[in-house]
Amino acid sequence: MAEFDVFNLGDFRLQSGATLRNAYIAYKTFGDTSNPAIVYPTWYSGLISDNEWLLGEDMTLNPRKYFIIIPALFGNGQSTSPSNTPEPRPFPQITIFDNVAAQYRLVTEKLGVKHVKAVLGWSAAQTFQWITQYPDFVDLAVPFCGAARCSLHNKVFLEGVKSALVAAKGVASGGISKGEATSASQYRAWTSEERKVGLKALGRVYAGWGFSQAFYREKVYESHLGFTNLEEFMIGFWEAWALSKDPENMITMLDTWQSADCSKQDPYKGDFELAMKSIKAKTLVLPGKTDLYFPPEDSQAGGPGSNREDMKWLDEKLASLFKNGTVDDDVSSSIASLSLH
Repeated sequence: MAEFDVFNLGDFRLQSGATLRNAYIAYKTFGDTSNPAIVYPTWYSGLISDNEWLLGEDMTLNPRKYFIIIPALFGNGQSTSPSNTPEPRPFPQITIFDNVAAQYRLVTEKLGVKHVKAVLGWSAAQTFQWITQYPDFVDLAVPFCGAARCSLHNKVFLEGVKSALVAAKGVASGGISKGEATSASQYRAWTSEERKVGLKALGRVYAGWGFSQAFYREKVYESHLGFTNLEEFMIGFWEAWALSKDPENMITMLDTWQSADCSKQDPYKGDFELAMKSIKAKTLVLPGKTDLYFPPEDSQAGGPGSNREDMKWLDEKLASLFKNGTVDDDVSSSIASLSLH
C-alpha cells in the first residue's frame, strides 16, 4: 500500500485572506468506503504513519468495521508545507480552520463521504474545530490531546520553543502565531548548521514539556524506553526527534497551534461559550492529570503510542463510546479524567 495519497485543492483561500497556490492535502485511508467513516488527523510534528499505532483488527479502530481517514496537517512535510513548497517566504499563516476546511473537502469531494461517525485524535483542536465548523456532520468526537483553544500558558510555552529554534538563525520570534521577525524582502533560507543547532535546541526545550514531571521523577525513560541515563535520553530521543524535522515546517505548525480557537469563525465571531454550546456531537474529552501543556483545566492526555497501558485504556474507552455512546464512570485508576457533553 502506498505511503499516502494526495488530494489537490488548487489555489486554496486561507482564513487570513492569503492564497496557498497549488495546495494539496496528504492522506491515507484504511478499510472500505461502505463502512462508517472516522477522521483521525495528524498532530503537531506527526506524520501519517505516526497515527497508525491505534489502528488494527483487534482494536476499536478496526479497518474491517470502519473507513478510517488520516489527513495530514498543512506543514507536516506531507501536505503542502514549507519543505515542499519553494514560495512564498515567509510561509503564510495557516489556522486550524484552514486545515479542517481542507480535510472536509477531501472527505466529501474526493472520498464521497456524506457523514462521519467520529472525529478523534492527538490534536484536539482539530477535533473541536470539526464539531464546531461542521456541527451536523459528525456523530462522535474524542479529543485526546489538546484544547478547543490554545491557552495563554500554552502560547507562552510555544514561544519558548520557537524562540530557541529561530535564535540559531540569528532572528527573534515575530510574536504569537507570526513566525520569525523577518520581512519577506529580508527572509533567507536556513544553513545546515543553523538547522542542526536550532532543531537540537527545540528538542531540548520541548523535552521539559512533552513529558510530565512524574515521567522524569520516576525515570520512565530508563524503565520503559531503555535509555541508560538522562543525557542519553535527551540526545537519543529528543534531539533525534527534532533533527528529523524541518525548522520551517515546525514553525508553520507551531503558529497554527498557537492560533487555535474554534470560536474564531462564523457564526461564533469569538464567542467561545457559544461555540461550545453549538456542539451537537457526543464528545468524550480526555484531560491528562500530569500533562504540562494540556492540563484538565484547559481540557485534555499526552504522548501517543509510547505507553502500552495508556494505549489499552484509551482503546477500551473508544470501544465503549463507539458501541454504547457512553463510557463507564470509574476512572479513578486510569491515566486521565474524562467528561461527556
